[in-house]
Amino acid sequence: MENPDTKTTISPPPQEPDPKKLKMSTTTTSDDDETTTMDTTKKQRYKRRKVAIFFAYCGVGYQGMQKNPGAKTIEGDLEEALYLSNAVPEQDRNNPKRYDWARSARTDKGVSAVGQVVSGRFYVDPPGFVDRLNSNISPQIRIFGYKRVTASFNAKKFCDRRRYVYLIPVFALDPSAHRDRESVLASLGSDKEFVKCLECSERGRKVGGLMGKRNYELRGTSFGLDISSNTNESMVESEFNEETKVSPDNAGGDDSKSEPKNEISTSSNNNGVSGVEVEDSEDTDLNSEPLNDTTKVSVGEENANGEEKPEKGSGSEFCYGEKEKDRFNRILNCYEGTHNFHNFTTRTKAADPAAWRYIISFNANTTVTVGGMDFVKCEVVGQSFMLHQIRKMIGLAVAIFRNCAPDSLLEIALQKDVNVNVPTAPEVGLYLDECFFASYNQKWGDSHEELSMKDYEQEAEDFKMKHIYPHIASTEQKEGVVGLWLHSLNHRNYPDLCTTGADNDGNTSNEESVDVGNVEDSINLCIEGQVK
Repeated sequence: MENPDTKTTISPPPQEPDPKKLKMSTTTTSDDDETTTMDTTKKQRYKRRKVAIFFAYCGVGYQGMQKNPGAKTIEGDLEEALYLSNAVPEQDRNNPKRYDWARSARTDKGVSAVGQVVSGRFYVDPPGFVDRLNSNISPQIRIFGYKRVTASFNAKKFCDRRRYVYLIPVFALDPSAHRDRESVLASLGSDKEFVKCLECSERGRKVGGLMGKRNYELRGTSFGLDISSNTNESMVESEFNEETKVSPDNAGGDDSKSEPKNEISTSSNNNGVSGVEVEDSEDTDLNSEPLNDTTKVSVGEENANGEEKPEKGSGSEFCYGEKEKDRFNRILNCYEGTHNFHNFTTRTKAADPAAWRYIISFNANTTVTVGGMDFVKCEVVGQSFMLHQIRKMIGLAVAIFRNCAPDSLLEIALQKDVNVNVPTAPEVGLYLDECFFASYNQKWGDSHEELSMKDYEQEAEDFKMKHIYPHIASTEQKEGVVGLWLHSLNHRNYPDLCTTGADNDGNTSNEESVDVGNVEDSINLCIEGQVK
């Protein structure tokens, strides 16, 4: 009999052992494997490369090349295009120092370029880098291509020399075209009547923003001469700034001016144009694509003495022939060599070493016909240039050629101890043609690509014909910027251009020079209030 006090122990049913934990497999699925492979490939492919980028731009509507806060600049648009094209990462946006940014040249407001170069470290892969840049930038800027360079390359420091071109209308070299108002009025009824620009001179004898403030100074003596004594209060003294568009009140000549044809042609014969009739201008958007393909462009190497096209109402004809070319080249050649160009820039003192610059060559041997208007092509090559230097060199050369100043004034302006107020030619005709890297190519030519415009010559020429040349011609035809500027080349605006005498028609003689011995007489003129 079972004892009730005895307790029976019932063991729990056996539990199944815990399933063995599986070890993490080092293998991945096909999807994971594909993702990992893509990440690895991306890191290997997208490496920063040190490159030099070649490009061109039309400067209309831009405040120059160099980036400036609050201003629309070429550099600002290019940096943004590099970011949008994935060439610059987010953390480096608006911080060009992080990718070694450097430019070969700085161009002024409104100045164009066809051979500009910048350098930096960019993501140029995958293929299509140039197309991506062009798709994210204004049509006024055209990227030609890029070339790999050494890690130490700097577009500014390694640029040996730069070539600029200035297109000056042929009529600007005609001494009888676009005279100052006093000379035009004084010539009425005479055998040398200046009728070419009477309407133009009524509008713009003074051009705001083009005149400087310094007077001719020599050995501590300052003086100014005013050849013109006409102080008629009825004179119209309209001031124009660089953005003013001219609308003549009394337009003279033929109003039925035909529009330029839609063609680009090459011609070996160039016709001299003695003047230009300024048309009423229409409001245009400077930020839009510059002009069009509707301007006829023809280029002629070496000037040909073809039949001239005198301006209506002109009493004489002017052509940029061999005689004129030789004289203008003699003037430009005076700039060649090493000189102190403190008078040809702003904010640079004569004692500043930066005022010394070396000009390799300066000549004007060819003419270019754009939209029926002839231009003289002035080419200057130098190591480097200062602000407004080229425009001032052109300004003084034109003043001398037009007999507004003596030949000796150029030599005086290059002296260190003399201050001369030099005219500044309009910016519209100037463009950067090419940057040269001769020393770099010689040193690294065996291991790296040659840095030059040889591979982009045709693209650069097409850009000039489509954008830059039509813009220069159209601006002159609509606004007459050069014609208005020529009226400022008188002794009222630039006392330093004065000579010891002038003929009855207002012409000054090349052979006359500034007579320092007549300083007292000049000062007396200033005291009498003749110089304003």
